Amino acid sequence: MPTKQQSHSGREGGASVHIAGGPCITIQYVTNIIIRGINVHDCKQGGNAMVRDSPNHFGWRTISDGDGVSIFGGTHVWVDHVSLSNCADGLIDAIHGSSMITISNNYMTHHDKVMLLGHSDSYTQDKGMQVTIAFNHFGEGLVQRMPRCRHGYFHVVNNDYTHWEMYAIGGSASPTINSQGNRFLAPDDRNSKECCELMVNSSRLKLLVLPEVPPPRSWLENNYVSQVDL
Repeated sequence: MPTKQQSHSGREGGASVHIAGGPCITIQYVTNIIIRGINVHDCKQGGNAMVRDSPNHFGWRTISDGDGVSIFGGTHVWVDHVSLSNCADGLIDAIHGSSMITISNNYMTHHDKVMLLGHSDSYTQDKGMQVTIAFNHFGEGLVQRMPRCRHGYFHVVNNDYTHWEMYAIGGSASPTINSQGNRFLAPDDRNSKECCELMVNSSRLKLLVLPEVPPPRSWLENNYVSQVDL
């Protein structure tokens, strides 16, 4: 059964709280949400069922994507000190006009498409999206999308990237990305050393983690700024 949050609410772990084996957490058209100190893993698709979203209301819920934390039209959301891994779709996805989101101090491992911010290149309602991604550890077994950004404004600051197989930060549809004070430890495979990938007009522009290589002009023209990254 999906766990659906109400506005002005929080979900904080105690001794050891695990949300796993089902559709996990959905934040849909609500505001002022805090999710903190829990473990989210092995999430699967679910739905096509009646789901309770408040003490006095329940309604039909179509099938979910299988995200660990799905933010759909949610605002003022804080995901903090959460361990996430091995979900069917994304670990944390924010789409359909979601904004004012902080993702901080989380530990993410063993997953392919880690974090999607923005529904699609054509969904321009995400132009106002604002997300801060700070003090997270992107660890072993991750492949890509740490995060994958579209349209909005994204501050990626003081994160530790210790593993990826394709790229760490990606974007398309002219996002504004400020990557600041992050540590990137690139894989040994020279073909997988791009920390960042920007998709422009079906072309993929790659920024490599190599000594003394500044961002190319094409990145700067697409609102990508790197400051004090290692």
